[in-house]
Amino acid sequence: MSHAKLVVLGGGPGGYAAAFLAADLGMEVTLVEAETRLGGSCLLRGCIPSKALLHVAKILNETKHMGEWGIEFASPKINIDALRARKDKVISTLSTGLAGLAKRRNVKWIPAKGTFLASNKLKLERTDTPGVVEELTFDRCILASGSRPAKIPAFDIGSPRVMDSTGALELAEVPESFLVIGGGYIGLEMGTVYAELGSKVSVVELTNGLLPGADRDLVRPLQKRLEKVFANIYLETKVAGVRDVGDAVEVTFQNADGSNERKDRYGRVLVSVGRKPNSNDIGLENTKCQIDPRGFVLTDDQQRTADPHILAIGDVAGEPMLAHKASHQGRVAVEALHGAPSTFEPLAIPAVVFTDPEIAWAGLTEDQAKKSGRAVEIAIYPWAASGRAQSLARTEGLTKMLIDPETDRILGVGIVGVGAGELISEGVLAIEMGCTARDIADSIHPHPTLSETMAFANEAYFGTATEIYKPRAEGRK
Repeated sequence: MSHAKLVVLGGGPGGYAAAFLAADLGMEVTLVEAETRLGGSCLLRGCIPSKALLHVAKILNETKHMGEWGIEFASPKINIDALRARKDKVISTLSTGLAGLAKRRNVKWIPAKGTFLASNKLKLERTDTPGVVEELTFDRCILASGSRPAKIPAFDIGSPRVMDSTGALELAEVPESFLVIGGGYIGLEMGTVYAELGSKVSVVELTNGLLPGADRDLVRPLQKRLEKVFANIYLETKVAGVRDVGDAVEVTFQNADGSNERKDRYGRVLVSVGRKPNSNDIGLENTKCQIDPRGFVLTDDQQRTADPHILAIGDVAGEPMLAHKASHQGRVAVEALHGAPSTFEPLAIPAVVFTDPEIAWAGLTEDQAKKSGRAVEIAIYPWAASGRAQSLARTEGLTKMLIDPETDRILGVGIVGVGAGELISEGVLAIEMGCTARDIADSIHPHPTLSETMAFANEAYFGTATEIYKPRAEGRK
Protein backbone atom coordinates (compact mmCIF):
# COMPACT_ATOMS: atom_id res chain seq x y z
CA MET A 1 0.00 0.00 0.00
CA SER A 2 1.24 3.49 -0.91
CA HIS A 3 0.12 6.93 0.27
CA ALA A 4 -0.53 10.24 -1.49
CA LYS A 5 -1.18 13.65 -0.03
CA LEU A 6 -3.52 14.64 -2.88
CA VAL A 7 -5.17 12.28 -5.33
CA VAL A 8 -7.08 13.50 -8.37
CA LEU A 9 -9.41 10.76 -9.60
CA GLY A 10 -10.04 11.39 -13.30
CA GLY A 11 -7.81 12.77 -16.05
CA GLY A 12 -10.28 14.89 -18.00
CA PRO A 13 -10.38 18.71 -18.34
CA GLY A 14 -11.29 19.15 -14.68
CA GLY A 15 -8.92 16.49 -13.38
CA TYR A 16 -5.76 17.43 -15.20
CA ALA A 17 -6.42 21.16 -14.64
CA ALA A 18 -6.70 20.49 -10.90
CA ALA A 19 -3.65 18.23 -10.81
CA PHE A 20 -1.46 20.66 -12.75
CA LEU A 21 -2.47 23.69 -10.65
CA ALA A 22 -1.91 21.75 -7.44
CA ALA A 23 1.57 20.83 -8.62
CA ASP A 24 2.25 24.45 -9.62
CA LEU A 25 1.33 25.48 -6.08
CA GLY A 26 3.83 23.04 -4.63
CA MET A 27 1.53 20.17 -3.70
CA GLU A 28 2.45 16.50 -4.07
CA VAL A 29 -0.07 15.15 -6.59
CA THR A 30 -1.07 11.70 -7.81
CA LEU A 31 -3.39 11.57 -10.83
CA VAL A 32 -5.42 8.38 -11.29
CA GLU A 33 -7.04 7.87 -14.69
CA ALA A 34 -8.56 4.64 -16.03
CA GLU A 35 -7.61 5.44 -19.63
CA THR A 36 -4.05 4.86 -20.75
CA ARG A 37 -4.12 8.42 -22.13
CA LEU A 38 -4.95 11.70 -20.43
CA GLY A 39 -7.73 13.97 -21.66
CA GLY A 40 -10.94 12.30 -20.55
CA SER A 41 -14.11 12.11 -22.60
CA CYS A 42 -13.71 15.67 -23.90
CA LEU A 43 -10.42 15.02 -25.64
CA LEU A 44 -10.60 11.32 -26.40
CA ARG A 45 -14.22 10.93 -27.54
CA GLY A 46 -16.07 14.21 -27.27
CA CYS A 47 -15.32 17.91 -27.61
CA ILE A 48 -12.07 17.77 -29.56
CA PRO A 49 -12.73 15.02 -32.14
CA SER A 50 -16.25 16.30 -32.79
CA LYS A 51 -14.95 19.84 -33.43
CA ALA A 52 -12.26 18.47 -35.73
CA LEU A 53 -14.95 16.72 -37.78
CA LEU A 54 -17.21 19.78 -37.67
CA HIS A 55 -14.38 21.78 -39.21
CA VAL A 56 -14.36 19.33 -42.11
CA ALA A 57 -18.15 19.56 -42.37
CA LYS A 58 -17.96 23.35 -42.51
CA ILE A 59 -15.42 23.30 -45.35
CA LEU A 60 -17.54 20.82 -47.32
CA ASN A 61 -20.61 22.99 -46.84
CA GLU A 62 -18.87 26.19 -47.87
CA THR A 63 -17.71 24.69 -51.16
CA LYS A 64 -21.36 24.02 -52.02
CA HIS A 65 -22.29 27.68 -51.71
CA MET A 66 -19.37 29.39 -53.43
CA GLY A 67 -21.29 29.29 -56.71
CA GLU A 68 -22.98 32.51 -55.58
CA TRP A 69 -19.54 34.12 -55.88
CA GLY A 70 -18.86 32.59 -59.29
CA ILE A 71 -16.57 29.85 -57.97
CA GLU A 72 -17.37 26.22 -58.70
CA PHE A 73 -15.77 23.20 -57.03
CA ALA A 74 -15.86 19.63 -58.21
CA SER A 75 -17.59 17.13 -55.94
CA PRO A 76 -15.16 16.24 -53.14
CA LYS A 77 -13.66 12.79 -52.83
CA ILE A 78 -13.73 11.65 -49.22
CA ASN A 79 -11.12 9.22 -47.96
CA ILE A 80 -12.77 8.07 -44.76
CA ASP A 81 -9.64 6.25 -43.55
CA ALA A 82 -7.51 9.39 -43.95
CA LEU A 83 -10.19 11.48 -42.27
CA ARG A 84 -10.34 9.10 -39.33
CA ALA A 85 -6.54 9.04 -39.08
CA ARG A 86 -6.32 12.84 -39.06
CA LYS A 87 -8.96 13.04 -36.32
CA ASP A 88 -7.04 10.46 -34.28
CA LYS A 89 -3.80 12.40 -34.80
CA VAL A 90 -5.37 15.51 -33.28
CA ILE A 91 -6.35 13.48 -30.22
CA SER A 92 -2.93 11.83 -29.96
CA THR A 93 -1.04 15.13 -30.26
CA LEU A 94 -3.01 16.76 -27.46
CA SER A 95 -2.99 13.70 -25.21
CA THR A 96 0.77 13.27 -25.62
CA GLY A 97 1.19 16.91 -24.76
CA LEU A 98 -0.77 16.46 -21.53
CA ALA A 99 1.37 13.50 -20.55
CA GLY A 100 4.45 15.62 -21.11
CA LEU A 101 3.06 18.44 -18.98
CA ALA A 102 2.26 15.99 -16.18
CA LYS A 103 5.83 14.69 -16.24
CA ARG A 104 7.38 18.18 -16.25
CA ARG A 105 5.26 19.11 -13.23
CA ASN A 106 6.19 15.91 -11.38
CA VAL A 107 2.58 14.80 -11.25
CA LYS A 108 2.56 11.05 -10.61
CA TRP A 109 0.14 9.52 -13.11
CA ILE A 110 -1.25 6.03 -12.46
CA PRO A 111 -3.28 4.44 -15.29
CA ALA A 112 -5.89 2.63 -13.21
CA LYS A 113 -9.56 2.41 -12.40
CA GLY A 114 -9.97 3.85 -8.93
CA THR A 115 -12.66 2.63 -6.53
CA PHE A 116 -13.18 4.00 -3.03
CA LEU A 117 -12.68 1.41 -0.30
CA ALA A 118 -13.08 4.08 2.39
CA SER A 119 -13.05 7.87 2.72
CA ASN A 120 -9.26 7.88 2.44
CA LYS A 121 -8.47 4.70 0.53
CA LEU A 122 -8.70 3.67 -3.15
CA LYS A 123 -8.43 0.32 -4.86
CA LEU A 124 -6.48 0.73 -8.08
CA GLU A 125 -7.01 -1.76 -10.90
CA ARG A 126 -4.17 -1.04 -13.28
CA THR A 127 -5.11 -0.61 -16.93
CA ASP A 128 -1.53 -0.52 -18.18
CA THR A 129 -0.81 -3.91 -16.54
CA PRO A 130 -4.11 -5.83 -16.43
CA GLY A 131 -4.60 -8.00 -13.38
CA VAL A 132 -2.49 -5.86 -11.09
CA VAL A 133 -4.46 -4.43 -8.16
CA GLU A 134 -3.03 -1.96 -5.66
CA GLU A 135 -4.28 0.11 -2.76
CA LEU A 136 -3.64 3.80 -2.26
CA THR A 137 -4.41 5.87 0.84
CA PHE A 138 -4.62 9.65 0.68
CA ASP A 139 -5.13 12.79 2.72
CA ARG A 140 -7.42 14.48 0.17
CA CYS A 141 -9.04 13.43 -3.09
CA ILE A 142 -10.53 15.56 -5.85
CA LEU A 143 -13.14 13.44 -7.61
CA ALA A 144 -13.29 14.26 -11.33
CA SER A 145 -14.82 11.09 -12.74
CA GLY A 146 -16.84 12.86 -15.45
CA SER A 147 -19.87 11.48 -17.25
CA ARG A 148 -20.93 9.05 -19.96
CA PRO A 149 -23.65 8.94 -22.62
CA ALA A 150 -27.07 8.15 -21.17
CA LYS A 151 -28.69 4.96 -22.42
CA ILE A 152 -32.29 3.97 -23.00
CA PRO A 153 -32.57 0.25 -22.19
CA ALA A 154 -35.10 -0.36 -24.95
CA PHE A 155 -32.60 0.92 -27.53
CA ASP A 156 -29.61 -1.00 -26.15
CA ILE A 157 -30.09 -3.97 -28.48
CA GLY A 158 -26.44 -4.96 -28.85
CA SER A 159 -26.22 -3.92 -32.49
CA PRO A 160 -23.18 -2.05 -33.85
CA ARG A 161 -25.61 -0.12 -36.02
CA VAL A 162 -27.10 1.54 -32.91
CA MET A 163 -24.46 3.90 -31.50
CA ASP A 164 -23.87 6.48 -28.82
CA SER A 165 -21.75 9.57 -29.46
CA THR A 166 -18.54 7.61 -28.87
CA GLY A 167 -19.45 5.13 -31.58
CA ALA A 168 -20.47 7.89 -33.97
CA LEU A 169 -17.08 9.58 -33.59
CA GLU A 170 -15.28 6.40 -34.55
CA LEU A 171 -16.49 6.89 -38.15
CA ALA A 172 -16.76 3.19 -38.94
CA GLU A 173 -18.56 4.16 -42.14
CA VAL A 174 -20.64 6.88 -43.74
CA PRO A 175 -24.02 5.16 -44.06
CA GLU A 176 -26.51 6.02 -46.76
CA SER A 177 -29.08 6.88 -44.09
CA PHE A 178 -28.49 8.04 -40.53
CA LEU A 179 -31.02 8.67 -37.75
CA VAL A 180 -30.29 10.85 -34.73
CA ILE A 181 -32.52 10.20 -31.72
CA GLY A 182 -32.49 13.42 -29.71
CA GLY A 183 -32.41 17.03 -30.86
CA GLY A 184 -29.80 18.25 -28.38
CA TYR A 185 -26.43 19.74 -29.19
CA ILE A 186 -24.51 16.46 -29.47
CA GLY A 187 -27.04 14.94 -31.84
CA LEU A 188 -27.21 18.04 -34.04
CA GLU A 189 -23.42 18.36 -34.20
CA MET A 190 -22.91 14.73 -35.18
CA GLY A 191 -25.87 14.87 -37.57
CA THR A 192 -24.21 17.84 -39.28
CA VAL A 193 -20.97 15.91 -39.70
CA TYR A 194 -22.61 12.85 -41.23
CA ALA A 195 -24.86 14.94 -43.48
CA GLU A 196 -21.91 16.81 -44.98
CA LEU A 197 -20.00 13.54 -45.43
CA GLY A 198 -22.89 12.25 -47.54
CA SER A 199 -25.44 10.55 -45.28
CA LYS A 200 -29.14 11.22 -45.55
CA VAL A 201 -29.70 12.40 -41.98
CA SER A 202 -32.96 12.50 -40.05
CA VAL A 203 -33.46 13.82 -36.51
CA VAL A 204 -36.27 12.85 -34.14
CA GLU A 205 -37.05 14.92 -31.04
CA LEU A 206 -39.76 14.29 -28.45
CA THR A 207 -40.36 17.97 -27.63
CA ASN A 208 -41.72 20.63 -29.97
CA GLY A 209 -38.34 22.16 -30.81
CA LEU A 210 -34.65 21.47 -31.30
CA LEU A 211 -32.21 22.30 -28.51
CA PRO A 212 -34.67 22.34 -25.61
CA GLY A 213 -33.60 24.97 -23.09
CA ALA A 214 -32.17 27.44 -25.61
CA ASP A 215 -34.14 30.57 -26.51
CA ARG A 216 -36.31 30.00 -29.57
CA ASP A 217 -35.12 33.09 -31.45
CA LEU A 218 -31.58 31.73 -31.29
CA VAL A 219 -32.62 28.26 -32.43
CA ARG A 220 -34.80 29.46 -35.31
CA PRO A 221 -31.99 30.39 -37.77
CA LEU A 222 -30.22 27.08 -37.06
CA GLN A 223 -33.37 25.03 -37.54
CA LYS A 224 -34.14 26.81 -40.81
CA ARG A 225 -30.68 25.96 -42.12
CA LEU A 226 -30.79 22.37 -40.86
CA GLU A 227 -34.08 21.83 -42.65
CA LYS A 228 -32.04 22.18 -45.85
CA VAL A 229 -29.09 20.08 -44.66
CA PHE A 230 -31.06 17.21 -43.08
CA ALA A 231 -33.50 14.99 -44.90
CA ASN A 232 -36.08 15.13 -42.10
CA ILE A 233 -36.62 16.75 -38.71
CA TYR A 234 -39.38 15.04 -36.74
CA LEU A 235 -40.59 17.07 -33.75
CA GLU A 236 -43.06 15.95 -31.08
CA THR A 237 -42.22 12.42 -32.14
CA LYS A 238 -41.05 9.52 -30.01
CA VAL A 239 -39.20 6.35 -30.92
CA ALA A 240 -41.25 3.40 -29.77
CA GLY A 241 -38.69 0.77 -30.72
CA VAL A 242 -35.58 -0.17 -32.68
CA ARG A 243 -34.79 -3.53 -34.28
CA ASP A 244 -31.71 -4.76 -36.12
CA VAL A 245 -32.87 -6.36 -39.38
CA GLY A 246 -29.42 -7.30 -40.67
CA ASP A 247 -28.47 -4.63 -43.17
CA ALA A 248 -30.36 -1.84 -41.40
CA VAL A 249 -32.12 -0.77 -38.21
CA GLU A 250 -35.88 -0.69 -38.31
CA VAL A 251 -37.23 2.18 -36.21
CA THR A 252 -40.81 2.53 -35.03
CA PHE A 253 -42.07 6.09 -34.61
CA GLN A 254 -45.15 7.45 -32.87
CA ASN A 255 -46.60 10.86 -32.27
CA ALA A 256 -45.86 12.20 -28.79
CA ASP A 257 -49.31 11.02 -27.67
CA GLY A 258 -48.60 7.47 -28.91
CA SER A 259 -50.75 7.69 -32.04
CA ASN A 260 -49.94 7.27 -35.73
CA GLU A 261 -47.34 4.49 -35.53
CA ARG A 262 -45.04 4.19 -38.54
CA LYS A 263 -41.72 2.54 -39.40
CA ASP A 264 -38.60 3.35 -41.38
CA ARG A 265 -35.12 1.86 -41.86
CA TYR A 266 -31.69 3.42 -41.39
CA GLY A 267 -28.12 2.30 -41.94
CA ARG A 268 -27.03 3.66 -38.57
CA VAL A 269 -28.81 5.13 -35.55
CA LEU A 270 -27.25 7.54 -33.04
CA VAL A 271 -28.90 7.61 -29.62
CA SER A 272 -28.10 11.03 -28.18
CA VAL A 273 -30.33 11.68 -25.18
CA GLY A 274 -27.95 13.34 -22.75
CA ARG A 275 -25.24 12.23 -20.34
CA LYS A 276 -25.09 10.65 -16.87
CA PRO A 277 -22.55 11.38 -14.12
CA ASN A 278 -19.99 8.68 -13.38
CA SER A 279 -20.89 8.35 -9.71
CA ASN A 280 -21.89 4.70 -9.56
CA ASP A 281 -19.52 1.75 -9.51
CA ILE A 282 -16.71 3.78 -7.91
CA GLY A 283 -17.38 2.94 -4.27
CA LEU A 284 -18.90 6.23 -3.13
CA GLU A 285 -21.15 4.21 -0.83
CA ASN A 286 -17.99 3.52 1.19
CA THR A 287 -17.54 7.25 1.81
CA LYS A 288 -19.63 10.01 3.38
CA CYS A 289 -20.33 11.68 0.04
CA GLN A 290 -23.97 12.50 -0.62
CA ILE A 291 -25.53 11.89 -4.04
CA ASP A 292 -28.74 13.44 -5.37
CA PRO A 293 -31.45 11.42 -7.18
CA ARG A 294 -29.88 12.14 -10.57
CA GLY A 295 -26.51 10.76 -9.50
CA PHE A 296 -24.66 14.04 -8.97
CA VAL A 297 -22.30 14.33 -6.00
CA LEU A 298 -23.37 17.22 -3.75
CA THR A 299 -20.79 19.93 -3.04
CA ASP A 300 -20.54 23.35 -1.45
CA ASP A 301 -19.22 26.48 -3.17
CA GLN A 302 -15.62 25.30 -2.63
CA GLN A 303 -16.39 21.91 -4.22
CA ARG A 304 -16.18 20.13 -0.85
CA THR A 305 -18.44 17.11 -0.38
CA ALA A 306 -20.00 15.85 2.86
CA ASP A 307 -16.86 13.73 3.29
CA PRO A 308 -14.02 15.89 4.68
CA HIS A 309 -11.47 13.92 2.66
CA ILE A 310 -13.16 14.35 -0.75
CA LEU A 311 -13.95 17.23 -3.10
CA ALA A 312 -15.82 16.82 -6.41
CA ILE A 313 -15.67 18.79 -9.66
CA GLY A 314 -16.97 18.72 -13.21
CA ASP A 315 -19.74 16.58 -14.65
CA VAL A 316 -19.99 14.35 -11.59
CA ALA A 317 -20.69 17.43 -9.45
CA GLY A 318 -23.70 18.74 -11.36
CA GLU A 319 -24.88 20.63 -14.39
CA PRO A 320 -24.01 22.18 -16.71
CA MET A 321 -21.81 19.30 -17.82
CA LEU A 322 -19.24 21.36 -19.70
CA ALA A 323 -15.47 21.01 -19.88
CA HIS A 324 -14.75 24.65 -19.11
CA LYS A 325 -16.93 24.51 -16.00
CA ALA A 326 -14.99 21.43 -14.86
CA SER A 327 -11.64 23.17 -15.37
CA HIS A 328 -12.79 26.21 -13.40
CA GLN A 329 -14.10 24.07 -10.56
CA GLY A 330 -10.77 22.24 -10.52
CA ARG A 331 -9.01 25.53 -9.87
CA VAL A 332 -11.49 26.44 -7.13
CA ALA A 333 -11.04 23.08 -5.39
CA VAL A 334 -7.24 23.28 -5.45
CA GLU A 335 -7.15 26.90 -4.30
CA ALA A 336 -9.55 26.04 -1.46
CA LEU A 337 -7.24 23.20 -0.36
CA HIS A 338 -4.33 25.61 -0.58
CA GLY A 339 -6.07 27.98 1.83
CA ALA A 340 -7.28 30.63 -0.59
CA PRO A 341 -10.81 32.10 -0.18
CA SER A 342 -11.80 30.70 -3.56
CA THR A 343 -15.44 29.88 -4.34
CA PHE A 344 -17.37 28.69 -7.37
CA GLU A 345 -19.97 31.38 -7.94
CA PRO A 346 -19.99 32.33 -11.63
CA LEU A 347 -22.58 34.76 -12.93
CA ALA A 348 -22.23 33.31 -16.42
CA ILE A 349 -21.13 29.92 -17.72
CA PRO A 350 -21.06 30.06 -21.52
CA ALA A 351 -22.68 27.32 -23.58
CA VAL A 352 -21.87 26.79 -27.25
CA VAL A 353 -23.52 24.58 -29.86
CA PHE A 354 -20.94 24.08 -32.64
CA THR A 355 -23.40 23.57 -35.46
CA ASP A 356 -23.59 25.79 -38.54
CA PRO A 357 -24.60 28.43 -37.59
CA GLU A 358 -23.26 28.21 -34.07
CA ILE A 359 -25.38 29.15 -31.07
CA ALA A 360 -23.86 30.56 -27.88
CA TRP A 361 -25.32 32.05 -24.74
CA ALA A 362 -24.25 33.11 -21.26
CA GLY A 363 -25.98 34.39 -18.16
CA LEU A 364 -29.74 34.78 -17.99
CA THR A 365 -31.79 33.49 -20.92
CA GLU A 366 -35.11 34.92 -22.02
CA ASP A 367 -36.81 31.63 -21.19
CA GLN A 368 -35.36 31.70 -17.66
CA ALA A 369 -36.45 35.30 -17.20
CA LYS A 370 -40.02 34.48 -18.20
CA LYS A 371 -40.21 31.46 -15.90
CA SER A 372 -38.83 33.38 -12.92
CA GLY A 373 -40.92 36.48 -13.62
CA ARG A 374 -37.86 38.70 -13.81
CA ALA A 375 -38.29 41.93 -15.74
CA VAL A 376 -35.75 42.39 -18.52
CA GLU A 377 -35.32 44.52 -21.59
CA ILE A 378 -34.24 42.68 -24.73
CA ALA A 379 -32.12 44.31 -27.40
CA ILE A 380 -31.46 42.51 -30.68
CA TYR A 381 -29.15 43.37 -33.52
CA PRO A 382 -29.86 41.40 -36.72
CA TRP A 383 -26.80 40.39 -38.66
CA ALA A 384 -28.51 41.34 -41.91
CA ALA A 385 -27.40 44.88 -40.96
CA SER A 386 -23.77 43.80 -40.43
CA GLY A 387 -21.34 44.58 -43.21
CA ARG A 388 -19.12 41.71 -42.15
CA ALA A 389 -22.01 39.22 -42.17
CA GLN A 390 -23.04 40.48 -45.62
CA SER A 391 -19.50 40.00 -46.92
CA LEU A 392 -19.58 36.41 -45.65
CA ALA A 393 -23.05 35.83 -47.11
CA ARG A 394 -24.13 34.70 -43.63
CA THR A 395 -26.78 37.15 -42.56
CA GLU A 396 -29.06 34.74 -40.69
CA GLY A 397 -27.47 35.52 -37.33
CA LEU A 398 -28.38 37.87 -34.51
CA THR A 399 -26.86 39.21 -31.30
CA LYS A 400 -29.15 39.52 -28.31
CA MET A 401 -28.72 41.29 -24.97
CA LEU A 402 -30.84 40.84 -21.85
CA ILE A 403 -30.64 44.03 -19.80
CA ASP A 404 -31.89 45.04 -16.36
CA PRO A 405 -34.34 47.90 -17.04
CA GLU A 406 -33.58 49.54 -13.69
CA THR A 407 -29.78 49.55 -13.81
CA ASP A 408 -28.99 48.88 -17.50
CA ARG A 409 -26.70 46.03 -16.38
CA ILE A 410 -26.08 43.19 -18.80
CA LEU A 411 -27.79 40.08 -17.44
CA GLY A 412 -27.51 37.73 -20.39
CA VAL A 413 -26.14 37.45 -23.92
CA GLY A 414 -27.21 35.18 -26.76
CA ILE A 415 -25.69 34.88 -30.22
CA VAL A 416 -26.54 32.78 -33.25
CA GLY A 417 -24.32 32.94 -36.31
CA VAL A 418 -20.97 31.85 -37.67
CA GLY A 419 -18.31 32.01 -34.97
CA ALA A 420 -20.78 32.64 -32.14
CA GLY A 421 -18.65 30.52 -29.82
CA GLU A 422 -15.70 32.86 -30.36
CA LEU A 423 -17.83 35.96 -29.72
CA ILE A 424 -19.59 34.95 -26.51
CA SER A 425 -16.59 35.55 -24.22
CA GLU A 426 -17.09 39.32 -24.37
CA GLY A 427 -20.61 38.74 -23.08
CA VAL A 428 -19.30 36.54 -20.26
CA LEU A 429 -16.81 39.23 -19.22
CA ALA A 430 -19.50 41.93 -19.38
CA ILE A 431 -21.80 39.95 -17.09
CA GLU A 432 -19.06 39.03 -14.63
CA MET A 433 -17.77 42.62 -14.45
CA GLY A 434 -21.24 44.11 -13.97
CA CYS A 435 -21.05 46.10 -17.20
CA THR A 436 -23.95 48.22 -18.35
CA ALA A 437 -25.32 48.49 -21.85
CA ARG A 438 -23.63 51.90 -22.08
CA ASP A 439 -20.24 50.34 -21.21
CA ILE A 440 -20.45 47.99 -24.17
CA ALA A 441 -22.01 50.49 -26.56
CA ASP A 442 -19.27 53.05 -25.84
CA SER A 443 -16.40 50.55 -26.21
CA ILE A 444 -14.91 50.93 -29.69
CA HIS A 445 -15.12 47.66 -31.62
CA PRO A 446 -13.17 47.00 -34.84
CA HIS A 447 -14.98 47.35 -38.16
CA PRO A 448 -15.96 45.37 -40.13
CA THR A 449 -16.26 42.46 -37.71
CA LEU A 450 -18.97 40.31 -36.23
CA SER A 451 -17.77 41.33 -32.76
CA GLU A 452 -19.09 44.85 -33.30
CA THR A 453 -22.62 43.46 -33.27
CA MET A 454 -22.13 43.26 -29.49
CA ALA A 455 -21.80 47.04 -29.36
CA PHE A 456 -24.54 47.58 -31.93
CA ALA A 457 -27.04 45.47 -29.95
CA ASN A 458 -26.47 47.75 -26.96
CA GLU A 459 -26.79 50.82 -29.17
CA ALA A 460 -30.12 49.39 -30.30
CA TYR A 461 -31.15 49.32 -26.65
CA PHE A 462 -30.67 53.09 -26.53
CA GLY A 463 -32.23 53.62 -29.96
CA THR A 464 -28.98 54.87 -31.49
CA ALA A 465 -27.79 51.98 -33.68
CA THR A 466 -26.56 53.42 -36.97
CA GLU A 467 -27.45 50.57 -39.31
CA ILE A 468 -30.96 49.85 -38.00
CA TYR A 469 -33.80 52.17 -37.06
CA LYS A 470 -35.25 51.43 -33.67
CA PRO A 471 -36.63 54.47 -31.83
CA ARG A 472 -35.33 55.21 -28.37
CA ALA A 473 -37.53 53.87 -25.60
CA GLU A 474 -39.11 56.62 -23.56
CA GLY A 475 -36.99 57.61 -20.56
CA ARG A 476 -33.89 55.72 -21.68
CA LYS A 477 -30.66 57.73 -21.73
